[in-house]
Amino acid sequence: MRNRLHLAALATCAAALATCTNNPYPDEDASKKILYVDYPTPPKTLDPAVAYSTADHIVTGPVYETLLEYHFLKRPYTLIPGIATAVPEGRLLDDGSVAYRFELRDDLLFQDDPCFTLGGEGRTTRPLRAADVAFELTRIVDPEVASPVVTTFWKIAGMRGFGERLAERREVDPGFAALRIDRQYREAGPIEGLRVISETEFEIVLAEPYPQILYWFAMEFTTPVPWEAVAYYHGKGDREAFAEHPVGAGPYRLVRYQKRSRMVLERNPNWYGIRHPEAKAPAATYPSEGEAGDRELGRLDPAYVGKPLPFIESVEFRYERETISTFNKFLQGYYDASGIIRESFDKIIHEGGLSAEMRDIGMRLEKAVTPSVYYLGFNMDDPVVGRAAGERSRKLRQAMSLAVDAREFTRIFSNGRGVPAQTPIPPGLFGYETDYRNPYRQLDLDRARRLLAEAGYPGGVDPATRKPLHLSFDTGDTSARGRLRYLFFVESWKRLGLDVELAATNYNQFQEKVRKGAYQIFFWGWVADYPDPENFLFLLWGTMARSASGGPNTANFSDPRFDELFLEMRNRSNDQRRIALIRELRAILERERPWIELFHPESYGLYQPWMANVKPLGMSFSTLKYRDVDPELRARLRREWNEPVLWPAYALTILAVIVVIPGIVTFFRERQ
Repeated sequence: MRNRLHLAALATCAAALATCTNNPYPDEDASKKILYVDYPTPPKTLDPAVAYSTADHIVTGPVYETLLEYHFLKRPYTLIPGIATAVPEGRLLDDGSVAYRFELRDDLLFQDDPCFTLGGEGRTTRPLRAADVAFELTRIVDPEVASPVVTTFWKIAGMRGFGERLAERREVDPGFAALRIDRQYREAGPIEGLRVISETEFEIVLAEPYPQILYWFAMEFTTPVPWEAVAYYHGKGDREAFAEHPVGAGPYRLVRYQKRSRMVLERNPNWYGIRHPEAKAPAATYPSEGEAGDRELGRLDPAYVGKPLPFIESVEFRYERETISTFNKFLQGYYDASGIIRESFDKIIHEGGLSAEMRDIGMRLEKAVTPSVYYLGFNMDDPVVGRAAGERSRKLRQAMSLAVDAREFTRIFSNGRGVPAQTPIPPGLFGYETDYRNPYRQLDLDRARRLLAEAGYPGGVDPATRKPLHLSFDTGDTSARGRLRYLFFVESWKRLGLDVELAATNYNQFQEKVRKGAYQIFFWGWVADYPDPENFLFLLWGTMARSASGGPNTANFSDPRFDELFLEMRNRSNDQRRIALIRELRAILERERPWIELFHPESYGLYQPWMANVKPLGMSFSTLKYRDVDPELRARLRREWNEPVLWPAYALTILAVIVVIPGIVTFFRERQ
């Protein structure tokens, strides 16, 4: 009896040791093309008319399909057809308005979903029509939806008036407010500038030229949405809200949504690229061309070029709040991609590239410059640093610009992750010229001191007070790290003899000071809504001045020639005349210095050796359908990287046998 018990216990322990593993995923998934990704912030909403953050877009991007998309590899960013058959061209009408006509691809379907039973018993899906795009455009201007981009779509003739009629009808007529949502929209219409021509064609009319409207059709805001989904998922009783249950026509569908633990996407068999691979649609086929260097980096591998998308079967997102433990899981092979935590940056990155250790295990580093800019701005309404002081303040601004070393700033405060900015326009956009160097954005203290003397401040001294010129530098960050960052600029100007006082307040107080114009110098940044030079240069357009209109021109810069050139530039296509206009615009900014351009942020991403077709877009748009994984290589490397150290477990097992077995034997003896 005792021997049998000993053998049973040892067999149990041996079996436990044989299966010892730290793999968090089921063994049966090891051979599947599943992408494993962490996420630190749960989505706020999955309603495409409202979703505006990266946390939202990791789900809405793959689930919802857009009419236009960005070419996966080309830079500058280039629009290509999505579910539209072509990128439309604007047609100028007699009254000065501009029309864009979109045609959808044939035989498009929404994903399967119970909501379609509203259109007929037993239905699980239905064809996607032009009316579904019109429905979503209408939702954007619905006051109850509260879309953050409503003002952009007021540019479509009649949209603003429709939203006002809709709100008024709901307020005065409870019966109207109780109608199904598509019927409300139908009764409050029509909308002058939104016309459905057929099941596959619709047209929008803008009251005035705005060619950038096309970029908005590459965003989920304008994705086709079935009215059935909005009506069915009303959030009452045990029914989910539409903001928690997306119903799209994209390459993936959401099959599990526990946003504070786990989210899972699976390939959508109804996606047009899967159903019609023979069509070779541009956004459903791996590209055959890109920019310089893509071929050498393996992004134009013949094994993928021309192949139908998507390659990955499913995506598993896991909620992770602790960056260090998450990064360790990545290093163990349990996540397929990762950022680089501050604590490990110096061990991972050497001189802008991967360390030898990381290269040896096949890890890849991908960098992407985001279409954004950080800058120091001057309040041009201020009597000392602004336009009123004329040539004197201009030379002061030029001198202060020459004293700031943006490259050193990014080295100290962001591990060098940033491209020094020469103009507001970042890399990847039309109008960015790699070889251009702004003469006032190169560190030159001698020239800066000469300019200060010419401005009437020799050695930085104000002749009126015979003391260093006193200026204020306002920020909206009171943290210790923020203070260190801003003191970098204060010390830079101190080398010229200037006395710049750092005035740090909380964000709301800072905004109030900006609203009142009670500031001289400030630190600010801008992230593009879409990759067009207009979306950066409009930040210095006089009409957008904060003091005049409450707009984003916080420098309150106003220059008649700049405004004239900007208005011509913004409505042009990307031709030689447009690049000439941009060069003249940047020359004005170069001379006037309303900004000290600092840097365009750069993101660093680590990718496992088993991942293919990685090229970060730099914007919050999904490139998931282009990526691929090699599950066999992943399984092998995971085993190698996580080889268990078993001797402590064996020692504990033997100890357990010695200590526990006699007690078990005694127990059975007593029972006998």
